[in-house]
Amino acid sequence: MLEISKKSNLLEQGTYKYSLQDIKEPNLYRDMYNYDEVPKVVFNQRRVPMNMPEDIWITDTSFRDGQQSMAPYTVKQIVDLYQLLSKLGGPYGLIRQSEFFIYTKKDREAVEKCMELGLRFPEITTWIRAKKEDFKLVKELGIKETGVLVSCSDYHIFKKMQMTRRQAVDYYLETIKDAFDAGVVPRCHLEDITRADFYGFVVPFVNEIMELSKEAGIPIKIRACDTMGYGVPYTEAALPRSVSGIIYGLQQYSNVPSEMLEWHGHNDFYKAVANASTAWLYGASAVNCSLLGIGERTGNVPLEAMVFEYASLRGSMDGMDPTVITEIARYFRDEMGYDIPLQTPFVGENFNVTRAGIHADGLMKDEEIYNIFNTKKLLNRTPGVAVSKTSGLAGIAYWLNEHYGLTEERKVTKDSPLVIQLKEWVDEMYADDRTTSLSNKELEDKIKELTKSEE
Repeated sequence: MLEISKKSNLLEQGTYKYSLQDIKEPNLYRDMYNYDEVPKVVFNQRRVPMNMPEDIWITDTSFRDGQQSMAPYTVKQIVDLYQLLSKLGGPYGLIRQSEFFIYTKKDREAVEKCMELGLRFPEITTWIRAKKEDFKLVKELGIKETGVLVSCSDYHIFKKMQMTRRQAVDYYLETIKDAFDAGVVPRCHLEDITRADFYGFVVPFVNEIMELSKEAGIPIKIRACDTMGYGVPYTEAALPRSVSGIIYGLQQYSNVPSEMLEWHGHNDFYKAVANASTAWLYGASAVNCSLLGIGERTGNVPLEAMVFEYASLRGSMDGMDPTVITEIARYFRDEMGYDIPLQTPFVGENFNVTRAGIHADGLMKDEEIYNIFNTKKLLNRTPGVAVSKTSGLAGIAYWLNEHYGLTEERKVTKDSPLVIQLKEWVDEMYADDRTTSLSNKELEDKIKELTKSEE
């Protein structure tokens, strides 16, 4: 049957209605996921149309997925970070929601303290087990929406839950009805979607969710969860690993609107950011992230990365304040004792620090040559150099000028006597088999020694 599509305004074939395939044996996609080999990326050359939503935003899981990967946060730490998230998200709430655990007394105290702040964004949501008593707990806290686990791969349904597909669907739908009865809006987390039978289970299951949502008059969000980081951003890759294919299928065959569609990814194969960006590009309004990417195993989508990805795709920060990212990184280091890997983009100590003398020479002439953008303006981080055996005279001169904040008339050059003396000392240090960069304290002490001898 041919019909005019309301999505594309083109004459298209009528949407095929997929039915649940209640198979007796699990489909584990052994051609892709042979456990003894690296998972394979398969291509079918089917191109998916790009479909960026009018509005896109970020959601946060730092106090849920992120917190379960570290020592438990204190109530104060949660409240402080929540305030920083609100500041970072700006007046338009581009960090739209943040989800919390509520199982312990401390968890609930943190939620209550954050709610007392009266901040509009991020909206506080929760993540719970699919149990009636948990819905009651959410309701008592005055929280409107909660995430509910609805695992969708046969790995989970057959192996973990010991159910058939039909039994799993029936169980999930009853859980959603329990949420309705408790006066709570469920957000369905389709766990392990990149190993799921997309048209044999996911689409028909989501169709039943959408029908239930329509009958109840309650909108239900769908979170597509790349639990093991198997998703790939390549547009012509085959399901179930194709991120664009998953987003397209949920919209085209299950009629999930962009604003009700969210992507949750992990970084097991270094694709978390690329996959989240792909989800935005192909129709999901929301991407779920955690601060510094802290999360299960290799971590989640780094929230700070998606702030800059947003600006790259939209051409504007739209009110977000990226300098708060530096405040957040400092808070993790100083208040929480968390060691951020030095080379981590945007938040690592060395992300805009060079050790190469030729780069330092370029920085002295014009920092734009070797700095990714105006890091002083956008992150409150001045580009720097680390003094080592490869720094050369230019690197030492640049370090002196930046470290001491020398004004234009006082700046030293590669020909300055102090720079030449320091270079000779640095060369001596590495001639004695030193392998590490010189610390600021070592350089400061040597400069005091050299300048004192000149007095």
